Amino acid sequence: MKNATTAVSVFSLCHNIDPFMRIHAYRWLSWRCMVHLTLHCFALLDVEDDSLSLSSIEWSISLENNVFMMRLLYIMDNSIQESLLVPEELSNVDLKTRIWTESKMIWKIAFPAMVARVTSFGMIVVTQAFLGHIGKLELAAFALLQSFIVRFINGILIGMSSATETLCGQAFGARHDHMMGIYLQRSWIVDGAAATILLPLVIFAAPIFRLLGQEEDVAIAAGNMSPWFIPYVYYLVFSLTIQMYLQAQLKNKVVGWFSAISFVLHILLSWIFVNKLELGTAGAMGALTISTWSLVIGLLVYIFGGWCPNTWKGFTKAAFADILPVVKLSISSGFMICLEIWYNSIIILAAGYMKNATTAISAFSICHNILAWEFMLSVGFLGAACVRVANELGRGNAKAAKFSIKIILSTSIVIGVGFWVLCLIFGEEIAHFLTSDEEVAETVSSLAVLLAFSILLNSVQPVLTGKFFFLIFYYKLKWNYFDLTSVAVGAGVQSMVAFVNLGSYYIIGLPAGILLGYVVHLEVQGLWMGLLSGVVVQTLILSYIIWRTDWDEQVNKASERLKRWFLKSEKDAIESSTPA
Repeated sequence: MKNATTAVSVFSLCHNIDPFMRIHAYRWLSWRCMVHLTLHCFALLDVEDDSLSLSSIEWSISLENNVFMMRLLYIMDNSIQESLLVPEELSNVDLKTRIWTESKMIWKIAFPAMVARVTSFGMIVVTQAFLGHIGKLELAAFALLQSFIVRFINGILIGMSSATETLCGQAFGARHDHMMGIYLQRSWIVDGAAATILLPLVIFAAPIFRLLGQEEDVAIAAGNMSPWFIPYVYYLVFSLTIQMYLQAQLKNKVVGWFSAISFVLHILLSWIFVNKLELGTAGAMGALTISTWSLVIGLLVYIFGGWCPNTWKGFTKAAFADILPVVKLSISSGFMICLEIWYNSIIILAAGYMKNATTAISAFSICHNILAWEFMLSVGFLGAACVRVANELGRGNAKAAKFSIKIILSTSIVIGVGFWVLCLIFGEEIAHFLTSDEEVAETVSSLAVLLAFSILLNSVQPVLTGKFFFLIFYYKLKWNYFDLTSVAVGAGVQSMVAFVNLGSYYIIGLPAGILLGYVVHLEVQGLWMGLLSGVVVQTLILSYIIWRTDWDEQVNKASERLKRWFLKSEKDAIESSTPA
């Protein structure tokens, strides 16, 4: 394209936010909502172990069908029913009071998750902003490395780390606490080996970008910057696995606090190294390395220092046993995640073929990071929804569960609309805040309207995806226990959503973006329109599926499909075996 450098920079900057958040949202709404957040509801009740009769837990994973199926059967005592979060008398109060009370509980749950995600990803955004004020070439090199090479590796590591999430969730739910530390160590071995195998992609970034036809000056700058990403790759190995390990045992606040402290430290170090000491690119990347690893070191100190006495028993040789099954689980569970993340990398790479690639990459990356940053707020609210729904199902109140869902989804959409308005009004100011290059800022401003509508769709998209799971929560309800088997609707829902996503991205979005960007000569705007068209198609298809779905029928099918995993409680087993 005529202004390829600007196009790639703009496209990459805008685009960095969306894939990261969308992928995590899907994973939260499927596995984590079914496993970890169900366990969160009991932690929030402050119930002692002896007041909860855990009659049976059976976990099953069907990787071939890309479905996580869980059977969790709790028999609750009266003491639990009395200590639930929502008092019985609230059902008789006015609507305004109910909304206020529900909102306070939602924020109490969602805020730690939001802080952890926003601040963790915020370190990338801050680094990009400081590099944007150093120079356009440095910004483009960072955007290309982070958006293509690092995201490619990150996609694989996220997928492989999901095995840690699953295994630790199983161990915690079954009260095999000692196994969580072993699973964590195995994940370090497997993910560390994977990161080492993928490390040549970082080391030889310059030749790779030359081979892919990127501009020579951008490729050289990326090659000079790439060694700084080596510690960041290994940071991902430890950060992803440790956070999943801690979240599985209901320690979200710990992750949130450490992430927030690291984020503040990163801003301070970046300002000192870049603005005061004038260390340039080395200062910005050095600050990123110190800040990210301070997060890992802080979490390791928390684990090794005795704050996880039941789940961390020290290093053991047992971590080296059964490595192959963990590898298989990691690869299987991460395949679809990688395809979705890599889609965004391909879009950014396509921006690099424009005539002014430096500007294109920089501008696209700025906009994309803004999009992803906002999306993390929605993810936090959706996670809170799973906790609140599980709470209300536990007390046998389907109406309260439905009310909680409405409040959470409405709040998420309101936040999206708020950011949509801000982006429309302050699009030019946002661009100048993140870069001092007028050409890049102008390109970012030209994408402001498209970015605003992308943000608006992002506030709706996880709602539609999550509605598959939320509706099942309150459609399957019994008074004396809650049955989450029906949450896994079988191979249909999750696989169907995944294929809808891939079809919308690769069959609709990517070809449309290339057509509009290069054939119609809309350049960066064309690429973003293609990206937006994929999201629009995805949203419309999911809306239609939800509208046409008979949820009672789906629940019945899921229950019949999963009956073979049913386990009776000890009491029921004794009663059934006793002659009448």
